[in-house]
Amino acid sequence: MAAHPSFDETSAVGEIPGDLAALRAAKEAWRRKTVAAAEARMRPRKERFATWSDLELPDVLTPADVRIDYASDLGMPGEYPFTRGVQPTMYRSRLWTMRMFAGFGTPEQTNERFKYLLREGQTGLSTAFDFPTLMGYDSDSDRALGEVGMCGVAVDTLRDMDVLYKDIPLDQVTTSMTINGPAIVLLAFYVALADQRGIARDRIGGTIQNDCLKEFIAQHAWVVPPRPAMRIVTDMIEFCSREVPRWNTVSISGYHIREAGATAAQELAFTLADGIGYCESCLERGMKIDDFASRLSFFFDVHNDFFEEIAKFRAARRLWARLVKERFGAQKAESMKLRTHAQTAGVSLTAQQPYNNVVRVSLQALAAVLGGTQSLHTNSLDETYALPTEDSVTIALRTQQIIAEESGVAGTIDPLGGSWFVEDLTSRLEAEAMDYIRRIDGMGGIVTAVEQGYPQREIAASAYRFQQQMERGERVMVGVNGYVSDGGGSKIPLLRIDERVQATQIANLRAVKASRNPAEVHESLAAVRAAAGSRENLMPPVIRAAKAYATQQEICDVLRDVMGVYSDPAEF
Repeated sequence: MAAHPSFDETSAVGEIPGDLAALRAAKEAWRRKTVAAAEARMRPRKERFATWSDLELPDVLTPADVRIDYASDLGMPGEYPFTRGVQPTMYRSRLWTMRMFAGFGTPEQTNERFKYLLREGQTGLSTAFDFPTLMGYDSDSDRALGEVGMCGVAVDTLRDMDVLYKDIPLDQVTTSMTINGPAIVLLAFYVALADQRGIARDRIGGTIQNDCLKEFIAQHAWVVPPRPAMRIVTDMIEFCSREVPRWNTVSISGYHIREAGATAAQELAFTLADGIGYCESCLERGMKIDDFASRLSFFFDVHNDFFEEIAKFRAARRLWARLVKERFGAQKAESMKLRTHAQTAGVSLTAQQPYNNVVRVSLQALAAVLGGTQSLHTNSLDETYALPTEDSVTIALRTQQIIAEESGVAGTIDPLGGSWFVEDLTSRLEAEAMDYIRRIDGMGGIVTAVEQGYPQREIAASAYRFQQQMERGERVMVGVNGYVSDGGGSKIPLLRIDERVQATQIANLRAVKASRNPAEVHESLAAVRAAAGSRENLMPPVIRAAKAYATQQEICDVLRDVMGVYSDPAEF
């Protein structure tokens, strides 16, 4: 058997052999002769080839077309600018966290789903909350009617948090909580639960989404207006940097921006601009960049265009590293690392021919892994209809496990690094995103840009262009506007939430209210009110209110009363 050729580490890494001018001439000659002759026999399938985000695609690239300075543009894995990965050994040492989103009905029901997923090999928890919880309302609110437990789990008090994580060791499993406007309350519930169980705060680890800016841009689930919301996020970052150091205090989320219709470059730009905004707010508070930046995490969508998504992850790492180092003067490498969770694109799933979604999710998951994600959720095939069944969520989890154990892609770090196409696409996405960031800087920063509706308008325009392309047949979604089957597709089993969930949850909430100490609740809410109207950090009084079994809405109502409410300006 022949020996495998070894890499000569003494050679100039990235050195391009040959004469680039000659290579350019050879490419032009190829286009004039070989390509012209081929196209005379068979015309190209399309007049224009473009990514899913409408970036025009070249037919072929060579070293003469893509100039990369290896040291400054790529570097080695685990080293600045982290284009090739944030860890030196990436998946050779540890696979990405397989974190399936779960939450429905009552805390008891979701606790059972958590335990099922852990038994099936999931390695981290990810909690979905119902819409009343996301908006800061209790299950007995008039606004919650018909929504309790429908699209996630209902959590009203510390009692619900205790049941939700029953028999789950908080110091051994990392937990992600997808909540934004009322994030301070849910984090307070979690910290209070750890305190009650005798677990030191520096032993609990996880992530709270807590990204108020993307809510105003894309998802629209908030409690207070943008500037007070930024104050609350900053309080949480400051508190956790001191007391809960293993907690990721913000999951800066491009996912919902992309789902709203943004292009890959817009997702990248607006997400990093949000991150800049949080950094600036913390620095204005008097914090140092190296005290908190390492606990900022990110959350990106993984859409259909395989190579564009891989390039997006690589561009995100490089651009964030440069911004944190050059703009904010970070000294620690950990501060410059963009660590990210990823989720396959919910908006790409179709109700038509739903089993096609398994294929879409597989390709998207593979792109996330080749892009270097640290954590991944794979959507289930039935999520266009309902919350996933156990069978469908198991297929989604098995998709990740097959990629990890059978595909071979986790054995080499950044296997697509050095591809002329991927490197060119990485640089183009970075440049386009940086153009957006400069425009936002010129407006006075991301908070002002959001108040003026700039990201919202840009996303709406992109969504409209894409829809026009779909309607003209320039874009094809299999089963939707191409390869359509008679009969409308397959029937699949669905998870149905019993509407009696609301009555059960309200009964539990009433029992908590009847058993708590009214004086303690009143005093703790008064402390939250005093802190909200001052410069005092809000986290300690909110934790106190959680331990007094104040409800989520009671705490959020205090914040709304002191800080005001927000009405979304219509943007078209």
